[in-house]
Amino acid sequence: MTSKPFAPPELLRVIDPGALGPAVRARRRAQSLRIDDAASLSGVSVDLLSRLENGKGSVRLDKLLAVLDSLGLALVLGPKDHPLMQSAARPGTDRPAQP
Repeated sequence: MTSKPFAPPELLRVIDPGALGPAVRARRRAQSLRIDDAASLSGVSVDLLSRLENGKGSVRLDKLLAVLDSLGLALVLGPKDHPLMQSAARPGTDRPAQP
């Protein structure tokens, strides 16, 4: 029995630190990047990227932003009640959250 690979939705509402790692890993793999290549493109160590993807330890914000940028991802802030934020899926759900 094969498991379905994690595929993050278009928008992901991160409500805990552990939800970010699988989305970063899925994006890296979708681009067929090995972890060492992605780390090099991001200007971070393989250890840091591995810790980020596995939700282990903390990562400095500047390093997180560098990884996200190199993978074509963005960190967006906004009020929880904004329609865009309401349409973002919560981790572990297949459908966007309803207002």
